Amino acid sequence: MINVQTPVLDIRNLRVEYPLASGETLVAVNDINLTIAPGEIHALVGESGAGKTTVGNALMGLLQAPGRIAAGSIVIDGKSIDVRTGRTEGIIPGRDVGAIFQDPMTSLNPLFTVESQLCEGMLTHLKINRRQARARALELMKAVGIPEPERRLGSYPHQLSGGQRQRVVIATALACDPRLIVADEPTTALDVSVQAQILKLIRDLANERRVGVLLVTHNMGVVAEIADRVTIMQNGCVVESGPTREVLTAPKAPYARTLIAAVPPIDVRLNRLPVPSEETKVTLDARESVRRKSVEIGDAATEDVVLNVRDLCVEYGKRSLLAGRKASVFKAVKEVSFDVRRGEIFGLVGESGCGKTTVANTIAGLVTQTSGSIDFQGTPLARNREQSVRRSMQMVFQDPYSALNPRLRINSAIAEPILFYKLAANAEQAQLDARTLLEAVGLPGDAGTRFSHAFSGGQRQRIAIARALGPRPTMLICDEPTSALDVSVQAQILNLLKDLRDLAGLSILFISHDLAVIRQMCDRVAVMKAGEIVELAATETLFSAPQHAYTRELLRLAPSLDRIFSKEQAAASG
Repeated sequence: MINVQTPVLDIRNLRVEYPLASGETLVAVNDINLTIAPGEIHALVGESGAGKTTVGNALMGLLQAPGRIAAGSIVIDGKSIDVRTGRTEGIIPGRDVGAIFQDPMTSLNPLFTVESQLCEGMLTHLKINRRQARARALELMKAVGIPEPERRLGSYPHQLSGGQRQRVVIATALACDPRLIVADEPTTALDVSVQAQILKLIRDLANERRVGVLLVTHNMGVVAEIADRVTIMQNGCVVESGPTREVLTAPKAPYARTLIAAVPPIDVRLNRLPVPSEETKVTLDARESVRRKSVEIGDAATEDVVLNVRDLCVEYGKRSLLAGRKASVFKAVKEVSFDVRRGEIFGLVGESGCGKTTVANTIAGLVTQTSGSIDFQGTPLARNREQSVRRSMQMVFQDPYSALNPRLRINSAIAEPILFYKLAANAEQAQLDARTLLEAVGLPGDAGTRFSHAFSGGQRQRIAIARALGPRPTMLICDEPTSALDVSVQAQILNLLKDLRDLAGLSILFISHDLAVIRQMCDRVAVMKAGEIVELAATETLFSAPQHAYTRELLRLAPSLDRIFSKEQAAASG
């Protein structure tokens, strides 16, 4: 049983403010109360920008200036944080409070190996020698499911996939056995099989070591699977809080009901995902404007098959400088073949590191293929591509933070490709197009006056999608385009992509680890494992009658609200 008398975290009447240059004050968090007992997992849920991450940053002393704690108290394991400075002498970040941040690439130092970053905290806080630290680092790498852990210890962050980097961040947070873990979207970049391992690891950690966990997430399936309690936030305020099952099955607040209804089901395919009516009304005019601009593309591609990939192979290797020694070669993609038809959304799914992103990067011209062929709109793609080909094929990357130039205001970032491809008569028209695109992806038009660091992770992803739509492409390559989005905004984006497909004949290569999203979006799906396609079928066929054992395992592990609660009911009745 959870001992609620001695909380690991106790937040009372927390208020966080950001003074603005105009003299006004932005209230990011207003009057938040939250308690976490030893061994309890408390989920903090809400739309991007609701204040979830701000709460986590406040209790770790990571609020960026001029942000400040204006009122309230924070007590961690019986020790109070000084709200004036945001810090306390008794709490050691990394030792007492572990952090799992949303963006693994910016959490890891690109100049140091995985081993050195894992061992650094242990050498400082646990007072163990380097050999012991390395042995513990290896155990942690195995525990979080990183393949070939001994080899990966010597790797640098850029040599790992997005999911593998996230697992390294999780291992770093666990390294010093903290009393409290703040997990900000810990499974965002993970496929379902690894997500299941990580969730079990976090649950076991809470049960066995009595560690408290503040889980910041937008994934309701994750909340249903491991959280003991859930708090739902909107515009910096708590709208509902209580036991997880009670809140998710019988929400009382209208916003909570809307948020839960927007969760994409995995058991049935819907024509459109439900979104809040007021959000639909806001984006309707902008969506129509995007439709008109997309139709202007014309019928450049008349063939049914827009993209044809045949026997694609990609190898990474090193040439040995020593005579007689063989080069080390890693085959990332092995004889992959598929095609994407005009107006089709083609899904590519598989575990982290299976080669999905490498396939996408190779098609986009960011990685050189070793062998095989790629034809786009009937033309073989050469390494030095014509400008028209680059414009017609745009990519939405998994990490929106590194995809956007931090020195450009958002309007300029979106207008840049529009001007480059001469799709607007002048800079003023390009800026108007940028505003329209922002509104189409659910952001206010005046958001374009700010820089990318002023937005949450989900908002940055919407900006990245708007930028990719700017050149009016005939094909989008979407690499985890909704992984950083909360469920209500995810529904809007997915519906928008469907609209673009239906109205302008846009073809989409859609890469995701979220099987519920894949079912809602895709016409056909290819399942990848270890660089190969193990199954390719129409979406409904694949989900109703999967043929390969790996596909069946992925579907079994996928979290779903209905599936999790129905299992509980079956267990209770049994």
